[in-house]
Amino acid sequence: MKKLFAFVFLTLLTMPALKAQESMFDLGDRVVNLGIGIGSTLYTYSSYYSRGVPPVSISFEQGIKDEILEKGVIGVGGYFGYSSSKYRDTWLGTDWGWNYSYIVVGAMGTFHYPLVDNLDTYLGLLLGYNITTSREVGDVPSIYNNSYAHGGIAYSGFVGARYYFNDKFAVFGQLGYGIAYLTFGLSIKL
Repeated sequence: MKKLFAFVFLTLLTMPALKAQESMFDLGDRVVNLGIGIGSTLYTYSSYYSRGVPPVSISFEQGIKDEILEKGVIGVGGYFGYSSSKYRDTWLGTDWGWNYSYIVVGAMGTFHYPLVDNLDTYLGLLLGYNITTSREVGDVPSIYNNSYAHGGIAYSGFVGARYYFNDKFAVFGQLGYGIAYLTFGLSIKL
């Protein structure tokens, strides 16, 4: 994964030699992304696990600096992601398990560089906090019902693209290590 990000970054650095297309993300632009993910980075599935809420996210971004490498734009913004899973088993004739929820809140920085008409290509970094909670459920005596919460630093590198159908609406795809490995969704330019 690190090699992929390094390759994309070096490719974008060498882009001034190519004729850049019209930029789809400019200084002052504000964009909201609503996404659903495939392949959570926070948990894995086994025969005992079942999916809860798939990885969903919302992010906001604003262009703050333009004319980087001729047509590049730097953006900053915020990110919120949520997902959940369930673990179930039968223990001594009782149903028992855990419900897990995962929340990632963070700030992100992006670098946009136009490669194709109507396509906003970008790469970025996310730094934030991951909050994981778990709750024991099932036929267990109340003295054993447990709930836990844990948090830690969350970070991610990602590459993505938005294809604009008009000046305001786009679809996007993003590959990286956030709440999901691959995220698809809608983008709205405010």
